[in-house]
Amino acid sequence: MSNTLHVVFRVGDAEYLISAADVLQLESYAGATPVPGAPAFVVGIVHVRGRVVPVLDLRERFHLPRVAPELGTRIIVAEVQGRRVGLIVDSAREVIHIAPEQLKAPPRVLTERAEGLVQSVAQVGKRLLMLIDFARVIGEEPLPS
Repeated sequence: MSNTLHVVFRVGDAEYLISAADVLQLESYAGATPVPGAPAFVVGIVHVRGRVVPVLDLRERFHLPRVAPELGTRIIVAEVQGRRVGLIVDSAREVIHIAPEQLKAPPRVLTERAEGLVQSVAQVGKRLLMLIDFARVIGEEPLPS
């Protein structure tokens, strides 16, 4: 099997993966326009290359305390099944190859605690990287009960 490219990003003390095929671009985060009535993890909308894109704060989505944006804070603009969304992350600077066989099912306790937001886990050297379930993270798929 061939390796696939993934963007590595950090939220809090953990590192996560998203398929590079789903990522359209990485942007610096300079704020968003709030949307009334949106879920708490939706910080608002931004204008990216001619399109209005909803922006989700992954710290809020992952139940971590919010922090003020810093120089390294990024928006990962991704699109899956025609749905384009920006994900605010603490940092995103690395693209790596992951072989499909490196991606393992997450431990059961992680699956339960992470509300299905983590699809699989890969060990790369000493690092543990968690592949997010993009559809669940953006609220397209219901969380497991």
